[in-house]
Amino acid sequence: MDGPQRRTLNRGARGVLLGAVVAAGAVVLPLARTAVPWGALGLLAALYALCEWPARCPFLAGRATVAVPSGSFFPVLLAAAFLLPPGAAALAAVPGALLAPVAEAPETPRRIWRAARLALAGSAAAWTHLLLGGRTALGGTPAAPAPDFPYALLPAAAAALVFCLVLTALDGLILWTAERLPARTAWRGLLPRSLAPYGVHGLAGLMMAVLWRSPYGPPAALLVLLPMYVSCWVFAQYHREHAAHQATIRALVQAVDIKDTYTRGHSERVGLASVLIARELGMAEDRLEVLRFAGILHDVGKLGVPTRLLRKDGPLTAQERAVIELHPEYGHEMVRGIGFLGEARAAILHHHERLDGSGYPYGLRGPQIPEFARVVAVADAFDAMTSTRSYSRARPVGAAVEELRRCAGRQFDPQMVGALVRALDRHGWHPAVTADEPDRGALPSHAGRGNVSPCDAAPAGRG
Repeated sequence: MDGPQRRTLNRGARGVLLGAVVAAGAVVLPLARTAVPWGALGLLAALYALCEWPARCPFLAGRATVAVPSGSFFPVLLAAAFLLPPGAAALAAVPGALLAPVAEAPETPRRIWRAARLALAGSAAAWTHLLLGGRTALGGTPAAPAPDFPYALLPAAAAALVFCLVLTALDGLILWTAERLPARTAWRGLLPRSLAPYGVHGLAGLMMAVLWRSPYGPPAALLVLLPMYVSCWVFAQYHREHAAHQATIRALVQAVDIKDTYTRGHSERVGLASVLIARELGMAEDRLEVLRFAGILHDVGKLGVPTRLLRKDGPLTAQERAVIELHPEYGHEMVRGIGFLGEARAAILHHHERLDGSGYPYGLRGPQIPEFARVVAVADAFDAMTSTRSYSRARPVGAAVEELRRCAGRQFDPQMVGALVRALDRHGWHPAVTADEPDRGALPSHAGRGNVSPCDAAPAGRG
């Protein structure tokens, strides 16, 4: 449920949510028939809830110096899995999961889902740890007073792995049902990205459990929270920096949209199409956001172009076209000092280059054109052809795809075109209708500019 905002759940998502709640209830139910260490359960559940609480407390929210990113306190839940019976380990997660903040609607189903998935993961981890003899290896009993290292690491690692597997499986399932993503997309990359963090969580949880069982008792286990809070602080700094980056991008895009009303929304759609292409190419996740920035900011240089040219309904003169052709260089100068844009800066400068060397501003050929620029060029042309502008009518997606294929090898990189075609076949194209596309009635043809192929037109344009 951590995808686009949805105020209602579809039938499939409701079914998955109900199934998870029923399964979580089933793993907790045996507690009614067995002896439960209520003291340890209460302490661990309260500790996890206390860690999640500051972000929701009306007094502390906004005043807490440490942000609480999701998953930062999973070591507490893993310590519960190492110390408690499976049903009790499941129950330890519920209060904190229900208290943690929810950024998107619907809030109540999201909290219930989070509690159910953490309960199932905690129970599965506890069963794994128990079956592998992890309780004995922790020490703290008359038969085994000291922890048995390094053997204690094996059950803990296996339990952390199972905890990770359950959470990623459930995350992919809810993405598949609630967000209606293709199965391959829903689960792709979830497990590889999670293994290392959950391995660290497992080690921290093991440290908590060993200290909990030591002669010093639960107070000593709280020492493990200190490095977790330090990691939270580091994450908070990154999050604030990332938010500042987003605000910078947003301000630049809004300025372009205000200046060129006919292409309002074009930048975001180019960013979306660029990411679709990159995912098909298997591009590394850490480059995707920079590429999205490249797509969003590719036309930022329009801020340096006279507004009358951007909004002109008639054909451009050669002199006017030459002025518009300067916008990639203007854009590059504007973002030159923004370090976090990285490769995006080259894409902004070169997104109007063509494989055959007839593009601008430098007439680069083939592999001389940066990879990001070749991606953005295809995304830009696709959205330009499928959007209504002052000088051209929108084409159907199929017609735009055929035009891109026809231009592949001359103007566009065939690999990028192929990736976009595959992405469209898999996901379709459903961008939000933008403010530049009301029903205007008949638009002037402007000497047929709207019907000119990107390959046949001069190497210039308005976007």
